[in-house]
Amino acid sequence: MFTDSHCHLTFPELTAQMPAIRQAMQQASVDRALCICTTLEEFADVQNLALQYDNFWASLGVHPDSEGVAEPSLQDLLTLGRGERVVAIGETGLDYFRLARRSVADMDWQRDRFRTHIRAARQLQLPLVVHTRAAATDTLAILREEGEDGSPSSAGGVFHCFTETAEVARRALDMGFYISFSGILTFKNAQDIRDIAGFVPLDRILIETDSPYLAPVPHRGKTNTPALVPHVAMELARLRNCSIERMAELTSRNFEALFDRVMLTSAVA
Repeated sequence: MFTDSHCHLTFPELTAQMPAIRQAMQQASVDRALCICTTLEEFADVQNLALQYDNFWASLGVHPDSEGVAEPSLQDLLTLGRGERVVAIGETGLDYFRLARRSVADMDWQRDRFRTHIRAARQLQLPLVVHTRAAATDTLAILREEGEDGSPSSAGGVFHCFTETAEVARRALDMGFYISFSGILTFKNAQDIRDIAGFVPLDRILIETDSPYLAPVPHRGKTNTPALVPHVAMELARLRNCSIERMAELTSRNFEALFDRVMLTSAVA
């Protein structure tokens, strides 16, 4: 019934709890999840989850915050991205939030990495999973420069865990991207995000947990898992004045439309 479009199930907080996580998903009617890759070193574990469980799927990418890891070449991404049950390129993007003593000008390595992911996604015709934090202007500019304009040749994708402004949301939508909302939507101080969730077209909305982070109210502060994604759907349903069943149906259908390289219809095993 529900689909978690973005979770990190290979992180230490969750990897040892897989039977309990899957049981909780089943009890919460969470039928599917996209397991997100953040380093090349992690990819085999992410893909193995998708190979082991028929309702898990995998992405391939190196997170913009990942430093001191293998730098992905275009050929790396093209080769691994053709692997079984890989349905997206990312998590990729830009993150200027933790510059420390560096300047934005020092982040060319992030911008080059992002371009590599975009080029791979376009060649593979797989959607991008985009992370952007304190870097929306450059994120949108690079996507546009690399040809992401919503045309048939675009990779498209999703701005995950959306926390940017309404203007950024509109520009992302204009470029053909989906917008995904996380447990942040339920936080007391997130009215600006709720306002954005109120105008995103219903055929462009996804829901996610970003597990193990950002557990929604009433579980805020605890370890997040895909079983909690219905709380995000519940808040969206309230904002859009529809039933939670309808929101579950809409967001699951959107997930299928975006990640359509393979059939995404498996139930919890």
